[in-house]
Amino acid sequence: MLRPQPIDREILRLAIPAVGALIAEPLFLLADSAMVGHLGAVPLAGLGLAGAVLQTIIGLMVFLAYSTTPAVARWLGAGDRRRAVAVGIDGLWLALGLGVLLAIAGWFATPLLVGAFGAEPAVTAAAVSYLGPSMFGLPAMLLVFAATGLLRGLQDTRTPLWVAGIGFSVNILLNAVFIYGLGLGIVGSALGTVVAQWAMVAVYLAVVGRHARRESAPLRPHRVGMLRGAASGGWLFLRTVSLRAAMLLAVFVATSLGSPELAAFQIAMTLFATLAFALDALAIAAQALVGRGLGAGNLAEVRAVLRRCLEWGVLSGSALGLLVIAASGVLGRLFTNATEVSDLLPAALIVLGLSVPLGGVVFVLDGVLIGAGDARYLALTGLVNLAAFVPLAVAVLLLAPSGPAGLAWLMAAFAFGYLGARGVTLGLRARAAKWMVVGAR
Repeated sequence: MLRPQPIDREILRLAIPAVGALIAEPLFLLADSAMVGHLGAVPLAGLGLAGAVLQTIIGLMVFLAYSTTPAVARWLGAGDRRRAVAVGIDGLWLALGLGVLLAIAGWFATPLLVGAFGAEPAVTAAAVSYLGPSMFGLPAMLLVFAATGLLRGLQDTRTPLWVAGIGFSVNILLNAVFIYGLGLGIVGSALGTVVAQWAMVAVYLAVVGRHARRESAPLRPHRVGMLRGAASGGWLFLRTVSLRAAMLLAVFVATSLGSPELAAFQIAMTLFATLAFALDALAIAAQALVGRGLGAGNLAEVRAVLRRCLEWGVLSGSALGLLVIAASGVLGRLFTNATEVSDLLPAALIVLGLSVPLGGVVFVLDGVLIGAGDARYLALTGLVNLAAFVPLAVAVLLLAPSGPAGLAWLMAAFAFGYLGARGVTLGLRARAAKWMVVGAR
């Protein structure tokens, strides 16, 4: 057990509520899936295709939160709350501009994006009917990201938790009315989600407006602030691209192993994503606290946050990993009745469980360096990490057998090879002091 430390209260105050906000968008898609599933197999398959496109776009845009949090936290640490709020408002304007551009482009590109999957015509039509209206929710989700980043920078993770919970509840209610009450089917599901997303924006704008009035912060955009946010966000965007590329490469290799192996790997990666959400809450706390500490020039606090979050990451990762290992023989049956799939999972899940403490370290270090604004290093080493994973994935593709052994080797290549490479590059950076740049900028 870890002995209590003074910094624990600050970390847990930010980390625990952050979990709820992190899973807001997956909860939207989960609610949609549950309700559309009762319409039949074709609408559900269409939702799956449309959801894959939306998840990719939204995942790549998460930098809007990650770039806003440290910028706001630094000015807060420097004692200038007015400038902190103003920087966050610049992030909101940037999110709105990007969201509008993506919504327009996405509306016109929807048939091409869905058609690229090569699904049967009925499924493709269902996906288009969902994805088209959903594009109008992209500006809302990007604004939610930026507002969340602003509030995290102000050391507030409770408000995003409440907004996410309210948005999820409204989404369920609207979907029930639009899908079943008005008989709009899968289109009603898309409309309900879009309305719920914009309702979340309305709440966030009210909260941000209150902060702006309290601190006399300007609501108009500042070109320099938006350009600075875009530059930092660009590096974080490149970092996210390398992460997505590694995951897509792993899926490609799983596909080559066979259809049962691909299905089993998707289950394993779903569990990986769930564990990542849980552990990423510590990274969110690290982002906010490190940014504030560097803005205040308090290097002792920054080092304390780094050390303590790493300890919590290892402890939490070890506990979660043991749970996965203990349940490895039964977890597969919770996801599928197909024995040819569930029988493949135990060995891969044991490998996954063993890697979770490593994941805890990686996610915390990632959050610390994001909080320090070290986005350029994260982007460039992201390419290095991807390059390290490629030969491992190719080796599994060429040498690994099908069945449980092949799936276990693929999980090992990703969970230890790719995450291990990230751990090395992040650890080398964290051991040095170059990232500890103090000051508001």
